[in-house]
Amino acid sequence: MRLNKYLARSGVASRREADKLIQTTSVTVNGVVEVNPAYCVKSTDEVRYDNKRIRPESNTRIILLNKPSGYITTVKDPLKRKTVMDLIDNNKRLFPVGRLDKDTTGLLLLTNDGELANRLMHPKNRIQRIYKVEIDKKFRAWEIKRMSIKVYIGQKEWGKAEVVKQKQVKGRVTVLLRLYHGQKREVRRLMYRMKRKLFSLERIQFGPIALGNISRGRWRDLNAGEMKILNSLGL
Repeated sequence: MRLNKYLARSGVASRREADKLIQTTSVTVNGVVEVNPAYCVKSTDEVRYDNKRIRPESNTRIILLNKPSGYITTVKDPLKRKTVMDLIDNNKRLFPVGRLDKDTTGLLLLTNDGELANRLMHPKNRIQRIYKVEIDKKFRAWEIKRMSIKVYIGQKEWGKAEVVKQKQVKGRVTVLLRLYHGQKREVRRLMYRMKRKLFSLERIQFGPIALGNISRGRWRDLNAGEMKILNSLGL
């Protein structure tokens, strides 16, 4: 098994993130630093990450967290800021599937299955994410069309979103946006380029998994049916 796949199956990170971790000399094989993601791990090898021995997970776990504002989406933070890991019972090695920025709330999946995380995040699989945004005014028809094609959001990147629906209540408009892959802070950058004041941003759905009525800051394990559906995505 390739070393990056071994790390992914051990619940360290997705395959893509595992490549980066290996390059930072955080992984040793039989006491020697290994920087080649393609290294073929043998059954007799002792693989360590951050000096802790790792082995492929036998049982997949996926949890749904309703992320509050003020927490960053990472496993460890060298600056000792609050992370989403502070909110969960992390008796197994878990890591976030993708990211929500510090001020964004809502649905965040965490898992110990790096292969699954890689499938869920890969742009080619076009797995939808639905966000609920509160802004100051409705989008006009031409703006909706423009966002559905592409909008330049800076740093040589383009953003894209579909307006599912929008509703105005007094001075604010609630809009549901569908995205299929995420540039860093893409929704916020889109709203800025579309000249909208953004009051709040919440992710309410990832693929077929909806946030539901779970309280902010709380989490739950996905049930067997939800896990089966997620495991079938991107195959």
